[in-house]
Amino acid sequence: MKTKGRKKEKVNIVTLGCSKNLVDSEVMLTQLKGNDVNAEHESQKDDANVVIVNTCGFIDNAKQESIDTILRYADAKEEGLIEKLYVTGCLSQRYKDDLESEIPQVDAFFGTMELPLLLKKFNADYKNELVGERILTTSNHYAYLKIAEGCDRPCSFCAIPLMRGKHVSKPIEQLVTEASNLARNGVKELLLIAQDSTYYGLDIYKKRNLAELLKHLSDIEGIEWIRLHYAFPTGFPLDILKVMAERSNICNYLDMPLQHGSTKILKHMRRGTTREKQEELIQTIRDTVPGIAIRSTLIAGYPGETEADFEEMAGFVERSRFERLGIFSYSHEEQTHAHNFEDDVPEEVKQDRANQIMQLQEGISYDINQTRIGHTYKVLVDRKEGGRFIGRTEFDSPEVDNEVIIETKNTHLRLGDFVNVKIRDATEFDLYGEPIL
Repeated sequence: MKTKGRKKEKVNIVTLGCSKNLVDSEVMLTQLKGNDVNAEHESQKDDANVVIVNTCGFIDNAKQESIDTILRYADAKEEGLIEKLYVTGCLSQRYKDDLESEIPQVDAFFGTMELPLLLKKFNADYKNELVGERILTTSNHYAYLKIAEGCDRPCSFCAIPLMRGKHVSKPIEQLVTEASNLARNGVKELLLIAQDSTYYGLDIYKKRNLAELLKHLSDIEGIEWIRLHYAFPTGFPLDILKVMAERSNICNYLDMPLQHGSTKILKHMRRGTTREKQEELIQTIRDTVPGIAIRSTLIAGYPGETEADFEEMAGFVERSRFERLGIFSYSHEEQTHAHNFEDDVPEEVKQDRANQIMQLQEGISYDINQTRIGHTYKVLVDRKEGGRFIGRTEFDSPEVDNEVIIETKNTHLRLGDFVNVKIRDATEFDLYGEPIL
């Protein structure tokens, strides 16, 4: 058996789930390092003696991945490969009592708002002077900016309010300070995130104030792209569209999860809208910001979803012609309103319906991408793979959207630079082009 040494602590933070979790891990990393703790994010060296797993608890697949990851490090602890194991994040917030009894190898579990308590395990204090400072784990040229925490929406299928609490907006001044610090450190693209970004400001300014925030962020020197994620359609603040149309550094891009295309299912989901209202909003957005790319997500197999409901959703997708679209199979979550109903759509039917929507979307994406051929676009260079550079247009967010494969031949491009690329070819989800230098 391996004997535990007396070496100085080295901490490895492992992040699962969404970009909002990633920001939490970056804040954790910043606080640890600010307290002179030797910490890394997802270290490749496998030499840490303390591991912190930042978990996701959103849907079944994400929960299982989190549990599998915790168990893997629990085994490593039993084998003497690590000395301490801490767990935080959404899964820990939601199932702390169960996890403590089922995985006793974990030294402590923490909720989503308990970073100061976690820091105490390292004899570290939460440093208020570090608020607004952040060590990035993404590429240095883009960063997620969390503008609010929590959610007040009553969506029947969603457990996020159980894990993240009520909506709390960050003040504009704090966000401007954080964004300015990021810009000074080389960040060129801000990706605005929240559980519900269009609710921003209602709690502290008594009005939806996202448009005002966008103006202030747009004025920051060095920020060339601002991208808006997680916009809720009900009560959508139309004034943000005018700001998007007027400000050249706000991307013609909107991530707006709509969840379904059947009015009956939307009502059961407690979304506060109808298919017809969603279609009207989409048209208003496109009329106000010509050329905008709309990303959305849907859910297949919600309780009571009939074949007719599914066909209504498919027709909605066909008419809406989203530039980007993803779809999840419904996950029956404890303590949610929908958990009161029978999960009556068989798993194979859920998956088949999701596959049908994605096949439909592939055709739409292909048609849209074919119209890009012959045009030149401003592209942000993200990375180099196999001798080719990979970038994105303003219509694409990292990790989830299309990419531009740049054929450079003897030309070298710098990561994090913008370059004009003429598109020569296109598939369903990728564009191919050459730089115009």
